[in-house]
Amino acid sequence: MKLVKKLPDGPLDIIGDIHGEIDALDMLLERLGYHPNGHHPQNRIPVFVGDLVDRGPDSHGVLLRVQNLVENHGAQIILGNHELNLLTDDIKDGSGWFFDERYEQDLKNYAPFTRTPVDQRSNVREFLNSLPIALVGQGLRIVHAAWVDEAIKKVKDITLGNITESFQEWDDKAQRTAQSTGLYDAWLEEKQRWRVELEDERAPPPFLENIARYEATQQMINPFKVLTSGVEQRAPAPFYAGGRWRFSDRINWWDHYQGNDYVVIGHYWRLYRQHITQASPRYTQLFKSIASTAWFGQSNKVFCIDYSVGARWRDRKANRPISNSRFKLGALRWPERIVVLDDGSQASTIA
Repeated sequence: MKLVKKLPDGPLDIIGDIHGEIDALDMLLERLGYHPNGHHPQNRIPVFVGDLVDRGPDSHGVLLRVQNLVENHGAQIILGNHELNLLTDDIKDGSGWFFDERYEQDLKNYAPFTRTPVDQRSNVREFLNSLPIALVGQGLRIVHAAWVDEAIKKVKDITLGNITESFQEWDDKAQRTAQSTGLYDAWLEEKQRWRVELEDERAPPPFLENIARYEATQQMINPFKVLTSGVEQRAPAPFYAGGRWRFSDRINWWDHYQGNDYVVIGHYWRLYRQHITQASPRYTQLFKSIASTAWFGQSNKVFCIDYSVGARWRDRKANRPISNSRFKLGALRWPERIVVLDDGSQASTIA
């Protein structure tokens, strides 16, 4: 089998980014009608859009739950950028549940969280390395962040189980490009000089041009990064997201999507039934003029099913009750095109 895999026939429940929120996942599966053993009486199939892990209280538990559904109940899952980070040892904010190097830093925002025992980490890598990057069915495509035909063509014939090596080959190509122009050394110098400020939300650095250029170059050369993190370009100003200051920014690629098939994505931190203003969190701004259950893009054929449950750590840190959280875990029922949330809310999507 290849990295772009065929979707199973029959009704699907396409589940958004989970980010270690095991309770939300269990509640959503119950709302969707799945038995505790994983079976659905109507033989529906759960499909996970990636980003199972990081930031939440039990990433390890989420992985085990999903792996059981994949191996015993026909569930499907694609890789998100957070799974790719793990596979490629790109140690980032919120990954202290797996990486010892990040554990102490992550206690500030995410504790308590369950850690993966050392003797089980190779099993995690083996499972994630066996997963595809995209799923295609009759009239439907599923990818974590961006459906870009050129990027899909570059990876579609790669055999499952080889993603780590293939990712590294593309990353090496991007690195050679940066080194040949001197950009890599300039990026290293800026990153080292501003290493403290880069993770301090209260002390923004100046706009770091070399970091901006390097990040955009690395992103756009590597098709795996395009598909799992999106299309990016130089940001107009620094912004703080994912535990660090950033200088390149994701853009709304869907305004240029001209495919005939519908595309379901995660990744983009949508909010459910929230009025988005300039004062709203920055990660919601791509949806400022889009209703929370609307399809969007040039032909209204793209839908984001990430309703930001990965930000529930903010509720816990502020001692806000999770039951009232505005951050939800959602599923898109296909072909019904109905959104179901972990709190029991349901809504038909808007064409």
